Amino acid sequence: MRERQWITARRSELDTLAGQLTKQLQEVQAERDELVIAERVLNRLAEQADAEAVAPVSVKVAGRAVLLIPHRGDVGDEGALPGDYREILAIVREADGPVQVRMVGERLGLDASVRGKLEPLRAKMTKLADRGWLHKRGDGRFTARP
Repeated sequence: MRERQWITARRSELDTLAGQLTKQLQEVQAERDELVIAERVLNRLAEQADAEAVAPVSVKVAGRAVLLIPHRGDVGDEGALPGDYREILAIVREADGPVQVRMVGERLGLDASVRGKLEPLRAKMTKLADRGWLHKRGDGRFTARP
């Protein structure tokens, strides 16, 4: 009879401990997720600082600073482009043929399954095409200009 009481008491202790450990594990996972986000933010800030070191031309429109993407013929090389635009251009150049925005987004680490995440990238690629850095084909894919 005494053994059953001990087993019941011990099981209760272990259930309590399991509950505490589960809660602690959830807290650790939540903090880890926050650190992943913080790391992404720091990486983006570092990229922006690098891009600002290159000092792309910007102007004020309606009180906001807006980067100017120069026309290809107006500058000697792509060094005048902001860092993220240079990275997009490099990915398109490395491709064997025409690329979709989704592929470039995946290479940049964007969540390509969410269409809204790709739209800002599509706008940047279109701007590069409008300025002569890329060629936008009729099917919506992009190629690098020679």
